[in-house]
Amino acid sequence: MTAITALTAQNTLGVRSIHGVPPQILRDQIDAVLEDIGLHAVKIGMLHSPEIVQTVATAIDRHSLPNVVLDPVMMATSGARLIDNPAVELLVRELFGRAVLVTPNLDEASLLVGRPLDDEAAMESAAHELLAMGASAVLLKGGHLAGDVVSDLLLTQLGEMHWMRASRIHTSNTHGTGCTLSSAIAAHLALGASLLEAVQAAHAYVRAALLAGVQVHTGTGSGPLNHAHAPQAMRLKPLDSHNYLA
Repeated sequence: MTAITALTAQNTLGVRSIHGVPPQILRDQIDAVLEDIGLHAVKIGMLHSPEIVQTVATAIDRHSLPNVVLDPVMMATSGARLIDNPAVELLVRELFGRAVLVTPNLDEASLLVGRPLDDEAAMESAAHELLAMGASAVLLKGGHLAGDVVSDLLLTQLGEMHWMRASRIHTSNTHGTGCTLSSAIAAHLALGASLLEAVQAAHAYVRAALLAGVQVHTGTGSGPLNHAHAPQAMRLKPLDSHNYLA
């Protein structure tokens, strides 16, 4: 189920414009889903304005939402800025502590810590800083580093550190990779996986989707990965009273 926070006009070449949804409409979308459908996990993507950030934070508390995965979407694949500075500050203050995992890429993490991140040592230092900002756990994605190996770092408040390294997949179809990863993590958390299990399973899914999309041609810029490379039967998990609006 989806609650739309903004409408964008974009294609594989970039973002042309953004139209933010009024906060009351977003609140109504969230309430409509929870009053009827329920949920086991939440993935938060682009939040364009401070008012939208606050609306989401309030909804998390109002409904005691579980398994919140925050993808702090700030930059499009094309390099377009998707969030204003006041919204970034409020996002850190209001949402980092409400999420079980924050999943920035290197550009987003660089923006948050205020310096470039150009190697694994810098990634590790930045991950600790993001935890100090209030995050329960951080998955720092290293795909923007140079080299034939891509390194992602999962760090928790308990000091658990897990590096996930894999050979780089050479493809132009990377549009939405981070959004897909955070959504897949939330899906696995909803099914009862631990945080590490969910991250590892989502990591494997995204790599398979990238590999399956290498030969696909969508547009003339950065196309999407192949999300439907391996359809699976729906897995059923009962909802209890805690998954509905109280």
